[in-house]
Amino acid sequence: MEGRYRERHYRRTVSPGPLVPFTVTYRESDLFVLSRPGLPREALEALKEAWGIIEKYGLSHPPFLTSLEPLATDWQAHPLVTEMMEGARAAGVGPMAAVAGAVAEYVGKALLCLSTEVIVENGGDIFISSTRARAVRIFTDNTCFGDKVVIEVDSFPAGLCTSSGVIGPSLSFGRADAASVLSPSAALADAAATALGNLVKTEDDVEEAIEKAKTIEGVKGIVVIIGRKIGLWGDLRLAK
Repeated sequence: MEGRYRERHYRRTVSPGPLVPFTVTYRESDLFVLSRPGLPREALEALKEAWGIIEKYGLSHPPFLTSLEPLATDWQAHPLVTEMMEGARAAGVGPMAAVAGAVAEYVGKALLCLSTEVIVENGGDIFISSTRARAVRIFTDNTCFGDKVVIEVDSFPAGLCTSSGVIGPSLSFGRADAASVLSPSAALADAAATALGNLVKTEDDVEEAIEKAKTIEGVKGIVVIIGRKIGLWGDLRLAK
């Protein structure tokens, strides 16, 4: 089911430090970017390029855009497409479950040629390349945890992606307030977060969902929030 869209008010709470914040939008992507210097033109060019690659491949391979199951990886395709396919295959979901993370990473890596630090947030899916540890807040409507859960990320590049069964436009078959995954690959993190979120329908599902998700190769950390329960696993820690 599709969650409810909410204004991305959380962007106003970011402390950018010396980085320059800006937004770029194209097709289904609404990116919040931090870099030094500000690079909105370059970010938009990379975003358009990413969507051009995805749409071109989808025209010749329609299941890539619609399948809810993994597809065989096409190693002749553009690396952006193969990254999505491989992340989705590892997580057991369709390729487009990896699109937000993959696009964030594509834009982020393009900007790294011009900026030593880049953070790209794409609807709750984040690519980070930084010279210092970063604190990432996980926003929910959960009455017990709200926006109090903050994860410290200190190994880069990193993807920290979140799926929700109650907030946002992404497709989820679960009811988690937030199902977040940390991985060096944002495409994999996005696909794995979708798979994790699909498994969490009640508080009783948290442990089993984490046990399954942590077997996905490349997953380094997991956070699940639902109701009065939070589950944590892996190479991450809560920040103060």
